[in-house]
Amino acid sequence: MLEGWFGWFIVLWTLFLISMFAIGGFFMFRKFLKRMPKEDGMSILDWQDHYIKETRHLWSPEQSALLEELVEPVPELFRDVARDKIAGKIGELAVQEKRHTIDQDLIIRGYIIATPKRDHKFLIKKLNQKNIDLDPYEELLG
Repeated sequence: MLEGWFGWFIVLWTLFLISMFAIGGFFMFRKFLKRMPKEDGMSILDWQDHYIKETRHLWSPEQSALLEELVEPVPELFRDVARDKIAGKIGELAVQEKRHTIDQDLIIRGYIIATPKRDHKFLIKKLNQKNIDLDPYEELLG
Protein backbone atom coordinates (compact mmCIF):
# COMPACT_ATOMS: atom_id res chain seq x y z
CA MET A 1 0.00 0.00 0.00
CA LEU A 2 1.15 3.52 -0.75
CA GLU A 3 2.06 5.49 2.33
CA GLY A 4 3.06 9.03 3.10
CA TRP A 5 2.81 12.04 0.86
CA PHE A 6 3.08 10.07 -2.39
CA GLY A 7 -0.02 8.05 -1.54
CA TRP A 8 -1.99 11.22 -0.86
CA PHE A 9 -0.66 12.74 -4.07
CA ILE A 10 -1.93 9.75 -6.09
CA VAL A 11 -5.36 9.89 -4.41
CA LEU A 12 -5.71 13.65 -4.97
CA TRP A 13 -4.45 13.40 -8.56
CA THR A 14 -6.99 10.64 -9.27
CA LEU A 15 -9.83 12.74 -7.85
CA PHE A 16 -8.66 15.75 -9.87
CA LEU A 17 -8.60 13.76 -13.13
CA ILE A 18 -12.01 12.22 -12.50
CA SER A 19 -13.43 15.69 -11.78
CA MET A 20 -11.93 17.19 -14.92
CA PHE A 21 -13.20 14.33 -17.09
CA ALA A 22 -16.67 14.70 -15.59
CA ILE A 23 -16.76 18.45 -16.22
CA GLY A 24 -15.47 18.05 -19.77
CA GLY A 25 -17.90 15.25 -20.46
CA PHE A 26 -20.81 17.35 -19.20
CA PHE A 27 -20.02 20.20 -21.60
CA MET A 28 -19.37 17.83 -24.49
CA PHE A 29 -22.71 16.10 -23.87
CA ARG A 30 -24.53 19.46 -23.81
CA LYS A 31 -22.94 20.38 -27.15
CA PHE A 32 -23.90 16.95 -28.52
CA LEU A 33 -27.54 17.49 -27.50
CA LYS A 34 -27.60 20.90 -29.17
CA ARG A 35 -26.32 19.28 -32.41
CA MET A 36 -29.05 16.63 -32.40
CA PRO A 37 -31.65 17.28 -35.12
CA LYS A 38 -35.16 18.15 -33.96
CA GLU A 39 -38.44 17.20 -35.69
CA ASP A 40 -37.77 19.71 -38.47
CA GLY A 41 -34.40 18.09 -39.27
CA MET A 42 -32.31 20.99 -37.96
CA SER A 43 -30.61 21.28 -34.58
CA ILE A 44 -30.55 24.27 -32.25
CA LEU A 45 -27.08 25.19 -33.51
CA ASP A 46 -28.16 24.76 -37.16
CA TRP A 47 -30.99 27.24 -36.63
CA GLN A 48 -28.65 29.61 -34.82
CA ASP A 49 -26.19 29.53 -37.74
CA HIS A 50 -29.07 29.94 -40.21
CA TYR A 51 -30.35 33.09 -38.51
CA ILE A 52 -26.86 34.56 -38.24
CA LYS A 53 -26.19 34.02 -41.98
CA GLU A 54 -29.63 35.27 -43.00
CA THR A 55 -29.31 38.54 -41.07
CA ARG A 56 -25.58 39.24 -41.41
CA HIS A 57 -26.19 42.03 -43.92
CA LEU A 58 -28.58 43.83 -41.51
CA TRP A 59 -25.85 44.61 -38.95
CA SER A 60 -24.23 48.05 -38.94
CA PRO A 61 -20.75 48.56 -37.45
CA GLU A 62 -22.30 50.47 -34.53
CA GLN A 63 -24.67 47.63 -33.68
CA SER A 64 -21.86 45.06 -33.95
CA ALA A 65 -19.82 47.19 -31.55
CA LEU A 66 -22.76 47.29 -29.11
CA LEU A 67 -23.00 43.49 -29.18
CA GLU A 68 -19.25 43.22 -28.57
CA GLU A 69 -19.60 45.59 -25.63
CA LEU A 70 -22.39 43.50 -24.14
CA VAL A 71 -20.48 40.19 -24.37
CA GLU A 72 -17.33 41.78 -22.92
CA PRO A 73 -17.80 40.36 -19.37
CA VAL A 74 -17.98 36.78 -20.69
CA PRO A 75 -14.64 34.98 -20.23
CA GLU A 76 -12.68 35.02 -23.48
CA LEU A 77 -12.80 31.23 -23.78
CA PHE A 78 -16.62 31.30 -24.00
CA ARG A 79 -17.12 34.70 -25.64
CA ASP A 80 -17.49 33.39 -29.21
CA VAL A 81 -20.15 30.90 -28.13
CA ALA A 82 -22.05 33.58 -26.20
CA ARG A 83 -21.79 36.07 -29.09
CA ASP A 84 -23.11 33.48 -31.57
CA LYS A 85 -25.99 32.47 -29.29
CA ILE A 86 -27.05 36.08 -28.76
CA ALA A 87 -26.59 37.03 -32.43
CA GLY A 88 -28.64 33.97 -33.43
CA LYS A 89 -31.50 35.03 -31.15
CA ILE A 90 -31.31 38.61 -32.47
CA GLY A 91 -31.39 37.25 -36.02
CA GLU A 92 -34.38 35.06 -35.19
CA LEU A 93 -36.27 38.07 -33.81
CA ALA A 94 -35.32 40.14 -36.89
CA VAL A 95 -36.62 37.44 -39.26
CA GLN A 96 -39.84 36.95 -37.26
CA GLU A 97 -40.50 40.68 -37.21
CA LYS A 98 -39.40 41.13 -40.87
CA ARG A 99 -36.88 43.83 -39.93
CA HIS A 100 -34.67 45.52 -42.52
CA THR A 101 -31.99 46.56 -40.03
CA ILE A 102 -30.75 45.44 -36.65
CA ASP A 103 -31.33 48.23 -34.15
CA GLN A 104 -30.52 48.81 -30.49
CA ASP A 105 -33.95 47.64 -29.30
CA LEU A 106 -33.59 44.33 -31.13
CA ILE A 107 -30.10 43.77 -29.70
CA ILE A 108 -31.24 44.43 -26.14
CA ARG A 109 -34.30 42.19 -26.45
CA GLY A 110 -32.26 39.43 -28.09
CA TYR A 111 -29.62 39.66 -25.36
CA ILE A 112 -32.23 39.40 -22.61
CA ILE A 113 -33.97 36.42 -24.21
CA ALA A 114 -30.75 34.56 -25.08
CA THR A 115 -29.02 34.90 -21.70
CA PRO A 116 -29.89 33.56 -18.25
CA LYS A 117 -31.27 35.96 -15.63
CA ARG A 118 -28.02 35.99 -13.66
CA ASP A 119 -26.31 37.72 -16.60
CA HIS A 120 -28.85 40.54 -16.77
CA LYS A 121 -27.14 42.50 -13.98
CA PHE A 122 -24.31 43.50 -16.29
CA LEU A 123 -26.76 44.45 -19.04
CA ILE A 124 -28.72 46.69 -16.67
CA LYS A 125 -25.51 48.33 -15.46
CA LYS A 126 -24.28 48.89 -19.03
CA LEU A 127 -27.62 50.31 -20.21
CA ASN A 128 -27.71 52.69 -17.24
CA GLN A 129 -24.19 53.87 -18.14
CA LYS A 130 -25.37 54.55 -21.69
CA ASN A 131 -28.53 56.33 -20.43
CA ILE A 132 -30.83 53.87 -22.16
CA ASP A 133 -34.35 53.61 -20.76
CA LEU A 134 -35.06 50.19 -19.23
CA ASP A 135 -38.86 50.62 -19.05
CA PRO A 136 -39.61 48.86 -22.39
CA TYR A 137 -37.66 45.82 -21.21
CA GLU A 138 -39.05 45.49 -17.67
CA GLU A 139 -41.34 42.60 -18.68
CA LEU A 140 -38.41 40.66 -20.18
CA LEU A 141 -36.09 41.43 -17.27
CA GLY A 142 -38.61 40.58 -14.56
